[in-house]
Amino acid sequence: MPAQPFHPCQALADLLLPHLPADNGDGSHDLAHIHRVWTNARTLQAKEGGDLQILLAAALLHDCVAVEKNSPLRAKASTLSADRATTLLAELGWPAERISAVAHAIATHSFSAGLQPETLEAKILQDSDRLDAIGMVGVARCFYVGGRMGSALYDFNNPTAAGRDYQDRQFSLEHFHTKLLKLASGFQTGEGARLAAERHRRLELFVEGFMDEIAGPQE
Repeated sequence: MPAQPFHPCQALADLLLPHLPADNGDGSHDLAHIHRVWTNARTLQAKEGGDLQILLAAALLHDCVAVEKNSPLRAKASTLSADRATTLLAELGWPAERISAVAHAIATHSFSAGLQPETLEAKILQDSDRLDAIGMVGVARCFYVGGRMGSALYDFNNPTAAGRDYQDRQFSLEHFHTKLLKLASGFQTGEGARLAAERHRRLELFVEGFMDEIAGPQE
């Protein structure tokens, strides 16, 4: 990682990073994830515009309250993080209107929350976080989380889930169909949608290749 991974807002990162919660052992929502979201946000901001300081604060704090994927509080995770960010930024003396902008972006970034982003920064943060859920990084994160949750790779007896609903908490492969392959259609910015289409195709190719490999020889 470069000496200033959150350039050109490294001073803000240095101020906020010490306030993040301790590492909880979730490698899908660690500092590397935050940095990838920030990198995505910078890429989108270069095309779409937006306030980099608000984007970085939102990116750094968007998961500042850790909630496991299988927790009944999962749908509230982004709201909890927005509330925590509001308190933290107020303690640091941020103006109320900028705190509100950061909190809105955090609250609306989550797929589970189902909230609509209204500001450009909120749209960029949502797109930036969702870009990290698709493509090859999305594949890695899907199976990593499945392993943490005790899921099997796929249903040996019925890998295509024929005749039943998808069960993505039991079988990681089925999470592609319940969520990951649906994400690209819901991007908020033009550049985000363009990048999402590229990564969506990588997901499709992965699933096609995976199914081919587990099928075995055909009689």
